Amino acid sequence: MLRADAMASALLFMESPIFLLEVFSISNMEHQINEEITDKEVRLVGPDGAQLGIVSAAEALNIATEHNLDLVKIAPMATPPVCKIMDYGKYCFEQAKREKEAKKNQRIVEVKEIRMSPGIGLNDFNIKLKSGQKFLKEGNRLKVSVRFRGREMTHTNIGEDLLTRFAAQCAEVATVDKDPKLDGRHMTMFLSPKVIK
Repeated sequence: MLRADAMASALLFMESPIFLLEVFSISNMEHQINEEITDKEVRLVGPDGAQLGIVSAAEALNIATEHNLDLVKIAPMATPPVCKIMDYGKYCFEQAKREKEAKKNQRIVEVKEIRMSPGIGLNDFNIKLKSGQKFLKEGNRLKVSVRFRGREMTHTNIGEDLLTRFAAQCAEVATVDKDPKLDGRHMTMFLSPKVIK
């Protein structure tokens, strides 16, 4: 009974805002700055990138204060740890700005799928072909599949010919990633957009 009570109180503590705040602050702690640096000696790098030598942490903090900047530990595993004098707020702002730019320039590639049957008509084939070319021109990968039903399984070569013809028609805008391959009742092929140089 005592063990169950102890477990219940531990769970309540783990859900408390104080515990969550402590875990959050420890996991998000990227750099030690100013008074957080408790090492006796540090290798100091000036705001211009010049090596200022090995000094005590208190002296390094005084030099940073004279420059109206922050003392930031940039290499905690070095012996002695390396600290740099910089404007930490500006550094964090620029870092966030760079990450935002990288996300903005990032393109998410989707895999679009086109399904056909071995007995597809010419008109339907051309419509699917146009859709596939459009997806590829937009920069997406394309999965083209043929589904075989019942007795169609005995004529898988028709599906393979269909996929080969589809790939040949898309040759200007795409390259074949994976050749037609039978998997159960489906034969699939993957196409990727051509990189324009």
